Amino acid sequence: MLWTGTSGWQYADWRGVLYPPGLPQRRWLPRYGEVFTTVENNNAFYRLPGRDTFEAWREATPPGFVMAVKASRYLTHMKRLKDPEEPVERLMNAAGGLGDKLGPVLLQLPPTLRAEPARLEACLALFPAGVRVAVEPRHPSWWTGETRAVLERRGAALCWADRLGRPVTPLWRTADWLYLRLHEGAAHPRPSYGDRALSTWAGRVAGAAEAYVYFNNDPGGAAVRNALRFKDLTERAGSPEISRRQSTSARP
Repeated sequence: MLWTGTSGWQYADWRGVLYPPGLPQRRWLPRYGEVFTTVENNNAFYRLPGRDTFEAWREATPPGFVMAVKASRYLTHMKRLKDPEEPVERLMNAAGGLGDKLGPVLLQLPPTLRAEPARLEACLALFPAGVRVAVEPRHPSWWTGETRAVLERRGAALCWADRLGRPVTPLWRTADWLYLRLHEGAAHPRPSYGDRALSTWAGRVAGAAEAYVYFNNDPGGAAVRNALRFKDLTERAGSPEISRRQSTSARP
């Protein structure tokens, strides 16, 4: 089962790519849900919305839609995973407004945070049973057997990440599901991904029982076009989309 979408949906330069020029911003998420089955919500990273906002997003999206949530920077960048009890509880109380549309929670760690496997495990232990958590470390000191063991023990996925068509993380499979973020492609027009890079990633996720793939290369609508192309390539590689079919075109 494959979930393909983008990191965020509120980009003005997506008008004419995904959103008709006259479509009001309040209608962007419903329009997005007509094309994609999932989105990675980055808003929560910068400022955690209230539960009522998550409930509104749940109502604005169609049945079967899934929203991944990027954890607040207060937990990951300010607290740096220290004393995680209150931030995790507040995050889950708010995101719980999504109900059964809540997808994985992403913990993106700051690039200056060196490996603290015990601190990470203490944080992961606080998430409710049934909530999937993906972790995106960005300091090379994390690439150790101890880190991998923590993720495996807690059933958390190492977030695979790409820049310029190449992995910037080990391709560990630490859970029975995958989480992939594609940050920047090297094709023209930048920051698009070309078919060669997309096909390589399609092959890597093809054997997964379940995979969440998000394109974070939003400028100029590259993420929209690349996500749709990736969906086509993964279907050819034998990793079908979920049953509610995506549109074959992002054009309004």
